[in-house]
Amino acid sequence: MARVNYVDESSHPELIEEIKAVRAQRRGKLIPVYGLLLNSPELALSWMQFLNAVRWKIKLSARLREMVILRVALHNKSEYVIDVHRKNFTESDGLSHDECDALLKKKLPQSSFSPEELSVIAYVDQLTLKANVDDEVFAGVKAHLSDRQLVELSVLIGAYNMHTRVMSALRIDAEK
Repeated sequence: MARVNYVDESSHPELIEEIKAVRAQRRGKLIPVYGLLLNSPELALSWMQFLNAVRWKIKLSARLREMVILRVALHNKSEYVIDVHRKNFTESDGLSHDECDALLKKKLPQSSFSPEELSVIAYVDQLTLKANVDDEVFAGVKAHLSDRQLVELSVLIGAYNMHTRVMSALRIDAEK
């Protein structure tokens, strides 16, 4: 059960415009993330704009984006993010069920992914677990990505660390 109350039209009719804005960008639903975040409407709308940019405006492939999100969620023990992304994104973005299962293991089977993907996973793991990246790991990922992609990858990792940690702290309920 969530640690703070969810906001919706019936509990906060004064936020109807903000709730409409969220619904317009979130599959027509007021998903639990925004039900919690709307306790601070300005943060909720800013969060949505930021995460939409991180998810949809970056130049990384959709497959790589979902690999990163799942790997961060694994390390931060975010069942909510894992469930939502497995259900709504991964297959349509080029990740099979077996690849998702492999990504969600601490010890990654090396044969499941390309050298580029393995370098990105190593980067995700270090940045998430250590809040720092060794020069060797950075060099490995830099061999495959442009400067723009490196910035976007780093921001994606940071954004999902923020996302998973805030949702865990507030004990978000599963999406229905």
